[in-house]
Amino acid sequence: MVRATGSSAESTIAVTAWGAFRHPVFTILWIATVVSNIGSWMQSAASGWLMTTLSPSPYEVALVQAAGSLPMFLFSLPAGALADIVDRRWLLIWMQIVAGALSAAFAVMIAVGTISSDLLLTFIFLSGITAILSAPAWQAIVPQLVPRHDMPGAIALNGAGFNLSRAVGPALAGIAIAALGMASPFFINAASNLVAIGALLWWRSKPSPRDLPVEHFFGAMRAGLRYAAFNRPLQATLVRSAAFFPLASVYWALLPLLARNQIGGGPAIYGFLLGAIGVGAVAAAFVLPAAKARLGADGTMHAATALTAVALVLFAIGHDLSTALVACALAGIAWIAAIATLTVSAQFALPAWVRGRGLAIFACVQFAGLAAGSVIWGKIAAATGLPTAHVAAAIALVVLVPALSRWHLETGAGNDLTPSMHWPTPVLSHDPTSDRGPVLVTVDYVVAPGVRTAFLAAIRKVGEERRRDGAYAWGIYQDLSREDAFVETFQVASWLEHMRQHERVTNADKVVEDAMQRLLAAGTPLIRHLITPSANELP
Repeated sequence: MVRATGSSAESTIAVTAWGAFRHPVFTILWIATVVSNIGSWMQSAASGWLMTTLSPSPYEVALVQAAGSLPMFLFSLPAGALADIVDRRWLLIWMQIVAGALSAAFAVMIAVGTISSDLLLTFIFLSGITAILSAPAWQAIVPQLVPRHDMPGAIALNGAGFNLSRAVGPALAGIAIAALGMASPFFINAASNLVAIGALLWWRSKPSPRDLPVEHFFGAMRAGLRYAAFNRPLQATLVRSAAFFPLASVYWALLPLLARNQIGGGPAIYGFLLGAIGVGAVAAAFVLPAAKARLGADGTMHAATALTAVALVLFAIGHDLSTALVACALAGIAWIAAIATLTVSAQFALPAWVRGRGLAIFACVQFAGLAAGSVIWGKIAAATGLPTAHVAAAIALVVLVPALSRWHLETGAGNDLTPSMHWPTPVLSHDPTSDRGPVLVTVDYVVAPGVRTAFLAAIRKVGEERRRDGAYAWGIYQDLSREDAFVETFQVASWLEHMRQHERVTNADKVVEDAMQRLLAAGTPLIRHLITPSANELP
C-alpha cells in the first residue's frame, strides 16, 4: 500500500509541475505510485463498505477509520527514524511486499466467507502499519529523484497523482464489488503493489555520502523529537494539524453510513461519493497555487477550514445524492488545500538530515487526530445521529479560524536549511573516541557597549539552535566581574554527537549566528571543548 502525499508549489502547476516529468526515474515511480494508490483506495472503500454489511453501528463503522489511522500515530516516529538511517529504496520494496501479501490473504478470507468485523479491523490495522512504515520514505526520496529547482513541481505532481487515485479508486471499487464480489478490490490492491515493487527494483538509487556513522535507531528517534521541540515553524504546523484533523475526520469516518442510511444507496453510491472527494481534491491541486499566491499559506488554511465547515453542514442536511456529491466535492477541495498547505509547511521547516523524522511527527499528529476524532464522532453519531455530529464539527471548525491565527505556517522564504558547515574545526591536543562524553562546549563573548539586551535576545535564538541539533543542556552566564562578558555553555552526549552538530548547522542558522556576532566587541569568541575523563583515568 503506497501512501505518498504531496502539495503544490508557490508558482502554478502549468508552469512548474510538468518539468518534473523530464526526469525518467521520477516519472516511472510517479506512475507506479498512482497505480498502487488506486488499488489502495479501492481497498479502503471496500473496507468501509464491508463493515456496514458486518455491523450497522455508527461506532463500529467509525472504527474502520480509527483502525487505519491508529498505526500512523503509533509507528510514525519509528518509521521516520528508519527512513533517515536505512536504505529507503529497500525499505519501500519490503513494505510493498508485506502489504501485497496481507491484501491477498485477506481477499482469500473474504472469498471463503471466514471474515468478521474483528478480523476486518485487525487487517486494516496491520495494513496501516505497512503504510506508515512506507510514508516518510516515499516523501523523503523526492529530493533524490529531481533537482532542487524541480522540487516544487514534483511535490505538486505527487499531490495531483494521489488525489487522482482517490477519485478513481473508490468508484472502481463500487463497480468491482457489484460485478466481481466483495473480495475483488482486495485482490486488485495486492496486484497493484507488484507495480510499485517493479518500479522500485528498476530504480537504482545512489547512496548518500556519509562522513559520520549512521545514527542508532533509538538515538535517531530522540533526535527527531528534540528537533521538533525546538523548531518553531514545525511546532506551528503541528498545532494547526492537531486542531484541524480531529474535526475533519467526521465525514471520513461516517461516510459509509451516510451513503447507506441517510441516502439509501449501495456500494456503488459510496464509491461515487469517495470519488467526488477525489475529484474535488484533483481540482484543488490546480487552483491551489493561485489561492496561495493570493491568500498566503495561513489564509489558505483558514479558507480550507471554513470550506470544510460548509461541507459538513451540507452532509448534515443532505438526504439526496446530488447534495451529498456537492458536499463531497467541497470536502475534497478543502482537504487537499489543508493537507497540501500543512505538508509544504512541514517540508520547508525541515533540513535533509531529519526530514523523515520530522514528516513522521507531522504524520503522527495528523493520524492521531483522525483516529481519535473517528472514535469520538462515532460515539456522538451513535448517540445523537449523523446530522448532529456533522453540525457540531462544523461549528468547532468555524471557532478555530480566529483561535489559530497566531500560529503562522512556514513558506520557505529566506529559510535556507542546507548545511552551511561554517563552524570551525575544533583544535584538539588529541582525537577522542566517538563514544567519549558527555562533552561540554563553552563560548566566551565580549559584548559591544549598549547592546546587552539585543545580545541576550539573539543568543537565546542561538541556544534554540544548539538544543535542536543535539545539545541536551544549554545556558548563558554573565561574568560578575564584567558587565560586558558572557559565557555560553551547552552539553552534548558524546563527541560523535557534537560532530553531528557541526554537520547539522544550516545557512539559516548562520544568519542567526552572524546577527549575534555583530553585537560583539572586536575579536573572535573563545571556544573550548571539555570532555569527561575516561573511566580508567579516574582514581
